[in-house]
Amino acid sequence: MTLDVHIRHRFGDFALDVAFEAGPGITALFGRSGAGKTTVINAVAGLLQPDAGHVRLDDEVFFDTATKVFTHPAQRHLGYVFQDARLFPHLSVEANLTFGARYATPGSTGANLGDVVTLLGLEQLLNRAPNTLSGGEKQRVALGRALLSRPRMLLMDEPLASLDGPRKQEILPYLERLRDGPLGLPILYVSHAVDEVARLADTLVLIQDGQVRRQGPLFDVMADPAAVPLLGVREEGAVIEATVQSHCDDGISALAISAGMLELPGVQAEVGARVRLRVLAQDVILSQDRPDGLSSRNVI
Repeated sequence: MTLDVHIRHRFGDFALDVAFEAGPGITALFGRSGAGKTTVINAVAGLLQPDAGHVRLDDEVFFDTATKVFTHPAQRHLGYVFQDARLFPHLSVEANLTFGARYATPGSTGANLGDVVTLLGLEQLLNRAPNTLSGGEKQRVALGRALLSRPRMLLMDEPLASLDGPRKQEILPYLERLRDGPLGLPILYVSHAVDEVARLADTLVLIQDGQVRRQGPLFDVMADPAAVPLLGVREEGAVIEATVQSHCDDGISALAISAGMLELPGVQAEVGARVRLRVLAQDVILSQDRPDGLSSRNVI
């Protein structure tokens, strides 16, 4: 499934002109606040009608000024998770979840209530009221509600922006599970947090001042020196994949990468799991000889 977006829109002095494609997996729209990311995702959802351009999902046209097509948001069958959970306060968690199922297309296939509850770890929350949930729990319920509408694609507009560090770490594994799980649902994910994007995205679209500056596979864009001004100098580095080999009693884990072995603390994944490692340029030491007497554990 491929989302094809090319839109132009103006708000006063701000001009948006972006074009990109989003395929399977998670496509992240990354940029500083005010870059135009939310405008793009709202145009895809149908909450905004751009001045010109088109939005297509495979062979279905949602918006096209050339042919004067504009599909109502409810008819696009897209799931939307906002920055705030927007749960119904008078309904239980289970009732909030099943509310989403009302909007599933008749005869559509996708996750059922049991699937979503298991995927997002909501078993102990079903009878709770929204005002008794943590921020991370609320976002998991909002995500489940969107999934139960059986959308063709999931849109997520900075869903972790309002959460503190521990709550972010609580929900990120569930987003990874959604990305890697059997649902195979394409996701358009808006963020201005490099750590989120590096952990979740398959494709990265960098937006600055209303224009796409870089786009492509995450591993390529993150390692591109030309992307540094957009990501930030302190965020410069690379993302690599590794396989967990073993865990030691002292909390150190061994991971295999294409260049050899690395030892890292705090790895929670099971042996054999594929994980992503983010290596910041500022943490790399270059030496003409093998370093001796340093605290660095990893030498390649």
